[in-house]
Amino acid sequence: MSNQPYEGRREAYDPYQQAQQQQSQEPQQHADWPQHTQQWEGRTWETQAQAPVQEADTSYPQGYQSYGEPQGYGGAAGATLPPEAPAQPWNPAHAPAADGPGDPSRPGGRPGDGGTPPESASETDVAYGPATVTGQSRITDAQRARAEGRSPIIEPGIQPAALTALLALLLSGTAAIGEYALVVPLVLLQAVTAAGWFRLNGMWPARQGIALAFLGAVTADVALLAAGRENAPAAILGTLGVWVLLTLVLQLRSHADPDTRMYGLMATVVSAALAIIATGHLAAEPDAVTVGAAAVAAAILARALPLPTAASVVVALLAATGAGIAVGGMTDLGTQGAFLGLGAGVCALIGHRVASYDYPSRFVHFTAGVALPLAAAAPAVYLLGRALG
Repeated sequence: MSNQPYEGRREAYDPYQQAQQQQSQEPQQHADWPQHTQQWEGRTWETQAQAPVQEADTSYPQGYQSYGEPQGYGGAAGATLPPEAPAQPWNPAHAPAADGPGDPSRPGGRPGDGGTPPESASETDVAYGPATVTGQSRITDAQRARAEGRSPIIEPGIQPAALTALLALLLSGTAAIGEYALVVPLVLLQAVTAAGWFRLNGMWPARQGIALAFLGAVTADVALLAAGRENAPAAILGTLGVWVLLTLVLQLRSHADPDTRMYGLMATVVSAALAIIATGHLAAEPDAVTVGAAAVAAAILARALPLPTAASVVVALLAATGAGIAVGGMTDLGTQGAFLGLGAGVCALIGHRVASYDYPSRFVHFTAGVALPLAAAAPAVYLLGRALG
């Protein structure tokens, strides 16, 4: 078979041959065009046509070399860039003079020096500290008091006292409605008590311990509602004994060191005991809860007044006694409400003092500072209510 048809077709579509024919037909008058047209010169694989590689410029840092050829459009091959002028170090003598006297608040800006840097580093160390990334860290009131060596007693203040009074008034109002209505603010009180004691001891978040103490308090509430007020001591003390044993077993299973386990055991037991003891509000007579909670609210609000400590305590006890008389007159207790109010006020001030100890933070004030006065007053409300009723 012959290859002539294919050869003819290849010759018919040869672009190089067509280009040569078109160039031969151009007029001779344009023969001088190559002088004005742009000429392209590229690299080839022939090493003889390339310019020798120049040595690296020592003025550049290590790892960088000067370019051997310009990379811009239209540059001639083999041409090198002009050498750069070396960077001149800054000289204070050649610095431009300022328009006016220097600003003393700026670094190196002493009056009349024209903004030149200081002569010694000791001058800037006096006015300026070392540069920082995050700035000055804020410290709490408790940290400042500890650093200054002040008393470790920091009282909660008026805001936690207002929350305590609000919760006390809820207990007082719902106690007159019924025991099931009283459960709602009581459960809130027990939850804040369990969390506040752990935070007061510096253990946070301590979710397992808080959950265990709160579960013990709820168990005591359920047992009391099932057994009735006449069996309140057995329900409260029985739940407390079971929870102490459960806490001991859980701490023995812990893999922490002995000191940590003992510390966790004591914190969990006390937190559960306080939360369970708060069930005494549910076990007490409704009139006793109404009078005792009102007395706690009056005592804590009076204790938060800006008075000396001794005077504040006296005013708080008088306020608790007066609230007991006032609210007791609305119930069957009558004037005997004064004794109940006084006893509840004393226990509330004890709880308030405990929540103020050992440089407490604001979070401690809004948890333990709110709940401990009411939780500590529960035994007095129960015992005095039964004795006076």
